[in-house]
Amino acid sequence: MHRWSTLFLTALAPAAWGTTYLVTTEMLPPGHPLFAALMRSLPAGLIALAVTRRLPHGTWWGKALVLGFLNIGVFFALLFIAAERLPGGVAAAVAGAQPLIVLILGALVLRERIQPLGATAAAAGSLGVALIVLGPDARLDGWGVLAAIGGVAATGLGMVLTKRWGRPTDVGPVAYAGWQLTAGGLVLVIPAIVVESAPPTIDGVAVLGYAWLASAGGLVAYTLWFRGVQVLPVLAPGLLALLSPVVATVLGVAVARESFSATQGVGVAIVLTALIAGQLLARPRRISSSRTASGSRRGRPRSEPALRPTRSPSPSRESRP
Repeated sequence: MHRWSTLFLTALAPAAWGTTYLVTTEMLPPGHPLFAALMRSLPAGLIALAVTRRLPHGTWWGKALVLGFLNIGVFFALLFIAAERLPGGVAAAVAGAQPLIVLILGALVLRERIQPLGATAAAAGSLGVALIVLGPDARLDGWGVLAAIGGVAATGLGMVLTKRWGRPTDVGPVAYAGWQLTAGGLVLVIPAIVVESAPPTIDGVAVLGYAWLASAGGLVAYTLWFRGVQVLPVLAPGLLALLSPVVATVLGVAVARESFSATQGVGVAIVLTALIAGQLLARPRRISSSRTASGSRRGRPRSEPALRPTRSPSPSRESRP
């Protein structure tokens, strides 16, 4: 698939995640964030497993658990803790630092070189998100900020490990996303039951909200996202994640009739500029000496078989004197 087509499909994931805030505030019962996270992950994961009928095998049981724990379980839990203790703008501003965190983790884990222009694009994107979501009355809570940073760091590490480990060659992207959604959902079961339990009433609007989060914001989004993370340079998906607060802001203005200031407009322009510049700078690197899921070696082009010196044909019997 063409790289720009892959970028577009991968960008649909953070765009779908940008609808989460509006769906949560307008359609779901308040005061049950962990239950919402559970409903977003576990049903979607089980549906994916039922449809694909593919379970992890060998070392992938442990890898799927680690990736689901980081990308889904820890991220969702800390995300909603931050949402409870921080204004949405502050939480989103902290999440805007994800490209920088991914760059650092990519250098440490994948040994990818940090390019100055790429780091500048990531920093500019983080600044743009801050201009979009932070207001003059933004308040800070220490534990909330730590939860937001922990959630972003968890999903950043999960993203880097997703790229490092790849995907088994005989497993499709839907099953791969299903493994992680199921593992992350199982991590959330006990906290959701012990801390919150289910909402007392779930009406039809809430059912539609949970269905949207589990389908478009869950299985579909993570299928596209994990596929993009595996094939794109490490900086590219990190910058694409900045689309989430942009979409949330646009929906807030268009649907919830929220105000939109000139400062927010500047922030949107900075984010889009950083995103486009970052994609141009993030050149797809050659596949280096890493292991594929099947254990074969990559990155070194197969050498052509050595050309044997041609031997002059022996004279035929007819040509012999």
